[in-house]
Amino acid sequence: MRAIDLLNGRLKLRHLVLVVAIADRGSVLRAAEHLHLAQPAVTRSLREVEGVLGVELFTRGPRGVTPTLFGDAFVEHARAVLAELRRAGERISGLADGEVGTVTIGTLLAGSNVLLPRAIAALKRDRPGITVIVQEATFDAQVPRLLDGEIDLILGRLNPIGDLRGLRQITLYGEPVLLVARHGHPARTMPGLALADLLAYPWVLPLEQTALRTELEQVFRAAGLTLPGDLVECTSVLTVRTLVRDTDMIAALPELVARTDADMAPLPVPLETVRRQVGVTLPANRTPTPSARLMLDHLEREAAALTA
Repeated sequence: MRAIDLLNGRLKLRHLVLVVAIADRGSVLRAAEHLHLAQPAVTRSLREVEGVLGVELFTRGPRGVTPTLFGDAFVEHARAVLAELRRAGERISGLADGEVGTVTIGTLLAGSNVLLPRAIAALKRDRPGITVIVQEATFDAQVPRLLDGEIDLILGRLNPIGDLRGLRQITLYGEPVLLVARHGHPARTMPGLALADLLAYPWVLPLEQTALRTELEQVFRAAGLTLPGDLVECTSVLTVRTLVRDTDMIAALPELVARTDADMAPLPVPLETVRRQVGVTLPANRTPTPSARLMLDHLEREAAALTA
């Protein structure tokens, strides 16, 4: 198949918006309603795009449409183009007045409890017109959205990025990870408490694809132990804290989370080999928008205050 020239003027920006809307809503009709267009106009524009590309982007079914292999590929690039254009508009606006804009932060467990709220509060004091969007997910789920421009930065424990091209990281501070339980937990009465003793209780651990989960599994293996059989997997700070507070569950939490909650306290079982660096992950080849740059400045400032 010959190379397709998409810069000859036949492909329009509205085509990208339309294809992404169809993919997001799974239906030409719902995309038309979202874009405030008539359905025949959306169908006609979709045919125009498919004509330019020479391939079918969606298969039609009784319940809507599904992207084809070509559709998945084109939608991925369309999202990236639209994200960059949104960022360009925001950057121009930000350069013009420095008072408005949006910064989207993907957050992990570490850093989200103390550092992020303090940095957001400081940013809003300086620039109340900037909108801050916080989205929680695992690192693996955040990276594609970071590279596509849907989020500006990822905040949390620094995951290895050796085989992930296009990323860079900034270390903000070091923070131990502690095993925690509620104050009246029965394990606190055991003399010489060890990790093996805690297997008698339920645990709440991060999801398998997180770096912290991998390191905790290594701690268990080094001690000749298997993971707890009674287990909940969760990365939501609020859910973890509530489970620890209201049950006999044991969790591994960053020190700033563990020591700022009156309903829980660390257990005397150290996690010496668990990595402790908290920081931000950024696209290596993309300049932060003015709003993202301000957010970074406040994160660095508040991190320095936490460790002073």
